[in-house]
Amino acid sequence: MTEVLSRTNLFSSGNYQTQQQNTISMYAKVCKLKGFPSKVKPQGLRCQFTRSSCCSDFYGKSVVVHGNQSKPRRGYLPQALVVAQTGLKLKYAKKWWEKDLQPNMKEVTSAQDLVDSLLNAGDQLVVVDFFSPGCGGCKALHPKTCQLAEMNPDVQFLQVNYEEHKSMCYSLNVHVLPFFRLYRGAHGRLCSFSCTNATIKKFKDALAKHTPERCSLGPTKGLEEEELVALAANKDLSFAYAPKPVQPAPVPAAEQVAPPAGLSRSDRGLPHPLLMTSLESAQDSEEKTLVSSGR
Repeated sequence: MTEVLSRTNLFSSGNYQTQQQNTISMYAKVCKLKGFPSKVKPQGLRCQFTRSSCCSDFYGKSVVVHGNQSKPRRGYLPQALVVAQTGLKLKYAKKWWEKDLQPNMKEVTSAQDLVDSLLNAGDQLVVVDFFSPGCGGCKALHPKTCQLAEMNPDVQFLQVNYEEHKSMCYSLNVHVLPFFRLYRGAHGRLCSFSCTNATIKKFKDALAKHTPERCSLGPTKGLEEEELVALAANKDLSFAYAPKPVQPAPVPAAEQVAPPAGLSRSDRGLPHPLLMTSLESAQDSEEKTLVSSGR
């Protein structure tokens, strides 16, 4: 340890004891600035330095000291850094879109995840939030979006990161941020709008309009048919979808037009009864001729 401290130009050959005491007092100040215990005697501090440890609670841990190689100015505290190798990891710093998330808020990981989340929601109202990490309006609106999610626990909020799913957003025709889409049950998409922190009333009005419980008839629709086809045609996405065959809708019996009662059979497009009788007799004579000839 003495060898390491000597390389920092804190010790020299002359006046070793005086410079050692100055060094110890200097490191005591550094420890005090770093949050270490302040009431430490110099003698105990000198003893701890000789044992390759520091005046802290990290007993038995190795300490690496890096000092400033340049000559310190008068009245200037040298930039000495004490790094305690304790094996402790720093706490992960959350991004702004990861803060204040509620239990009913979920981040979409892929196109398949978005489709499955909408189909599995049933009659529950789903809000799809398209945002970008570099969008200032998205960052300013995020706290209020979390507050609305907290106030509406029955509503599912899906977050789509535009930067991570840019190709998917292109297929869904999302080109303005922040952007929101509301889906529900068999109704599918209810509305789409872009709003900022200044126009948050538009978001609140949409939630108030579509939040009341409704019982939709039929299976959950989710994304539109053309959106599903566009996602399947996108080569950048691993999403497969088979378009549904188009079937003609049956005409209700009430809408079928009956011919007027005063029209004859020929006017209705039907053959005359006498003509039908002659045709039947002609067919019978032909069959008899075939039987008599042995065919």
